[in-house]
Amino acid sequence: MTEDSPRDRFVTVYGRKPVVEALHDANLKVDKVLLAHQARGDSVNDILRAAKTRDVPVRRVDADRIKRLAGNGKQDQGVMADVLAPRMRTLGAAVNVDYRQQPDALLLLDGITTPANVGMIIRAATAAGVAGIVVPHHGVAGLGPLVVKASAGIAFRAPILRCSTAEEAAAQLLEANYVLVGLDSEGPLSLYEAEFPERVVFVLGGETHGLSEQVKPYVGMWVRIPMAGEVESLNVSTAAAVVSFELLRRKTS
Repeated sequence: MTEDSPRDRFVTVYGRKPVVEALHDANLKVDKVLLAHQARGDSVNDILRAAKTRDVPVRRVDADRIKRLAGNGKQDQGVMADVLAPRMRTLGAAVNVDYRQQPDALLLLDGITTPANVGMIIRAATAAGVAGIVVPHHGVAGLGPLVVKASAGIAFRAPILRCSTAEEAAAQLLEANYVLVGLDSEGPLSLYEAEFPERVVFVLGGETHGLSEQVKPYVGMWVRIPMAGEVESLNVSTAAAVVSFELLRRKTS
């Protein structure tokens, strides 16, 4: 099983306003704040006061380090914070366990690069009680302020499972006896009529090209979402919501 790393337990928040908002939210546990040596001003003073009140350590570091860690040099404003996400863990920690402890239905994000889509998927899936949302570190929008905003803050509390890439996740899930299901408008089975195994993963492809060529070979079933009218496809976050609430309907019906 892959060992946990700090980035598998925290959501990184960068930018002065998002960081101070996180510090003022008593429901969030902020692990630490990194502040660039040259960062000054009223907003920085607000961050320092809020961190002191919450007893959150503040470390002064080089601005370049913050840019590297935040991954967004244009918007980090010389400050970032690690916010503890209590339900976040590695994919390995979730599936390399006794069968009875494995999550049942999962979503796997493959190449979804728009933060708003990632955030809305996380929000909808969590609302529907999906057991886990696999968000790879590479090839998918990072779990930063834009994702947090689109999720309406749910990203801090969602059952997010981390791994390196979608392909790595697909291989790991197949080995753990999950069946991977892809969405395709020409899929032979309707989402509402298909029978799914107890351990199932719905793979959600990128906004432009859909599922990646690396992940497609792992897909064991293809289904379509029936649609009326002349609409050919749905936005990926909308499709994720449809799938998530269909899973909930099956559990509760």
